[in-house]
Amino acid sequence: MKNSLLTRRSMAASVFGAVATALLAAPALAHHPFGGSAPATIMQGFVSGVGHPVIGLDHLAFVVAAGLLAAVIARGFWVPIAFVSATLIGTGLHLAELSLPAPEAMISISVLLFGALAVRRDRLNPIAVVLLAAIAGIFHGYAYGEAVVGAESTPLVAYLIGFAGVQSAIAYSAYCLAQRVIHQNKTAGLISVRHAGFAILGAGAAFVGGLLA
Repeated sequence: MKNSLLTRRSMAASVFGAVATALLAAPALAHHPFGGSAPATIMQGFVSGVGHPVIGLDHLAFVVAAGLLAAVIARGFWVPIAFVSATLIGTGLHLAELSLPAPEAMISISVLLFGALAVRRDRLNPIAVVLLAAIAGIFHGYAYGEAVVGAESTPLVAYLIGFAGVQSAIAYSAYCLAQRVIHQNKTAGLISVRHAGFAILGAGAAFVGGLLA
């Protein structure tokens, strides 16, 4: 019981810490590890790809939410798979110069929505959640595409590998942590997921509020 409580507190502290960082983050650093310049080498492309979903805290909050939902719904592993796959499509749309409506607003709303889903966490339709994750992924990926407009093919491929890999790793880590807490104590674990959902919901509200300010 003691270990379960410590793990739950650690999980909640980590998520709330991420939210606090999101609220204090400077907007200028929100999305571009190289200050908006397209990567010119394989290493720059890879580092930029790894950095974008982490520095972009709206993206980070969503990926964590996707991992949490994967742990509490049937066949939940499809949630992060659908999201990460769709981010690649979204980046392709941006590079093809196709426009999506209000991408920044849709990204903020997606964080708000998935935070709310993590709060609810039960009686969710797995297919609907996977479809929502895929739709969100297209918008998140569209935003990722901004950082590689004009990049050559080699750093571009490295960028795609970087952001797909780091998103998968973050979602899997959130999934494993949630599963561990639930395994130790199901009731306490599900409460922890709900608490984390509230934190992500709060971050989403802050992101949406920032757009309206």
